[in-house]
Amino acid sequence: MEIKSSDVSKAATGASPIRRGLTLSLRRAALAGSVAVLALGIGAALSPMNSATPAYAEAVSLPVVSAPSFADVVAAVRPAVVSVRVKEDITDQVASNSGSPFGDMPQFRDLPPDHPLNRFFRQFGEPGTGQDQGQNAPRRPAPHRYGMAQGSGFIISADGYIVTNNHVVENGKSISVVLDNGDEVDAKLIGTDSRTDLAVLKIDDGNNLTYVDFDDQDIRVGDWVVSMGNPFGLGGTVTAGIVSARGRDIGAGPYDDFLQIDAAVNRGNSGGPTFALNGKVIGVNTAIFSPNGGNVGIAFAIPASTAKVVVNDLIKNGSVTRGWLGVQIQPVTKDIAESLGLDSETGALVADVTADSPASKAGLETGDTVVSVNGTTVKDPKDLARQIAAIKPGEEAKIGLWRDGSEKTFSVKIGELPGEQKLASLATGTVEKANADLDKLGLQLAAGDDGKVVISDVDPNGQAAEKGLQPGDAIVKVNGDDVSAPADVVSEVAKAEKAGRKAVLFLVQSNGRSRFVALDLKTA
Repeated sequence: MEIKSSDVSKAATGASPIRRGLTLSLRRAALAGSVAVLALGIGAALSPMNSATPAYAEAVSLPVVSAPSFADVVAAVRPAVVSVRVKEDITDQVASNSGSPFGDMPQFRDLPPDHPLNRFFRQFGEPGTGQDQGQNAPRRPAPHRYGMAQGSGFIISADGYIVTNNHVVENGKSISVVLDNGDEVDAKLIGTDSRTDLAVLKIDDGNNLTYVDFDDQDIRVGDWVVSMGNPFGLGGTVTAGIVSARGRDIGAGPYDDFLQIDAAVNRGNSGGPTFALNGKVIGVNTAIFSPNGGNVGIAFAIPASTAKVVVNDLIKNGSVTRGWLGVQIQPVTKDIAESLGLDSETGALVADVTADSPASKAGLETGDTVVSVNGTTVKDPKDLARQIAAIKPGEEAKIGLWRDGSEKTFSVKIGELPGEQKLASLATGTVEKANADLDKLGLQLAAGDDGKVVISDVDPNGQAAEKGLQPGDAIVKVNGDDVSAPADVVSEVAKAEKAGRKAVLFLVQSNGRSRFVALDLKTA
């Protein structure tokens, strides 16, 4: 049906419902057509943009943040850091690994004892030797076997003195040094010091070598440091970290005073330097704490203050000269401090005085507590050892002692630390039942044949056992007084209780060494 425009007009005004509906439908259709055109218009307008190249976001770019760079330090000091190669005689090591007839052939070592190859080589000889090794054949002396160890070091003078660790070179038959430019030159061992694990080498490679100095400033916990060395034989490697702690005692020796750093230090870094950001050496890498042989962020370095003194002595004399007092010492515990009347747990308790030593000649006695050296407070036995070692032999030192409840000062002419110290052995003799009054301390005593009081039994649940006392130990003094019979010990304990003391102090000898042990009277 053809619809004319006039019909539409009429439909809009007419009264017929059908026409009104038709008119509404047509209006809606017209509106839809307009919307369709509008939509097409939008589409037509957008189509040129769709055909253009898409616009992408720009790459992330942030403001430059100032962070520490170690590149300048590394570039300056790197020529002074060297790799140390040591030819070692490992004959004994190979022999200890060669209990089987297969020598150093590890692929055969784990064969069962009754394996045919084991029986064969026992009868006809070791593989590759061409000699009969039967039960009646004479054994040949083991040939010398050599291995190569590697460590690190650093040049400290223009004419070629080099610092490294003693444990890097101590078994060396020959030593060479690889410089930063790759040149390998022979090195001469100038001197070693096992007590601080330091060694000095010398190379002859001209008089214009790049070298580094020890730092005289006190490094602080938290300061940035850079470690360099030759880990695992890889060549020069740089790691960075901070100083984690100072004054660490790791049980390496009597002069432990290590810096702890968290820079990655591994095997082969031994003897290498740790630098402050001023390019000076603040420590010599010497040990790591590791459950598996790798770095876990706990490394220890000999501080520059110690290394500088030792190295100068090694260059000058080939060895280190240290002061010597001549006493056996032990820490002052809380119980010992209470038994002596000391206000604090500081100082070093003299457990024994070596005969004809500087201490003996000056009048120091067993039971004295060293509290100062030349006016400087002694913190503990390690501190005393370091302070005495730093005094030149022959010099007079003022030693402050706590004796009989008061402080006294003695003048001691410091001696030279000998290479070895001999300790007297102790014979315990036969034992007899001692006075049961000491049961409360967890002890049973007996009279020894040599006039000493011997511990015959220790209560495993008592405090004596907790303090490490054992049967066979000899009690020499109680509260500073000599004892020669069990009754003397009982008497001294009773005197201490009557005087209101909190603890009683025993001087005990064991395996040739003397030490003090304080037993608590309050819990006895």
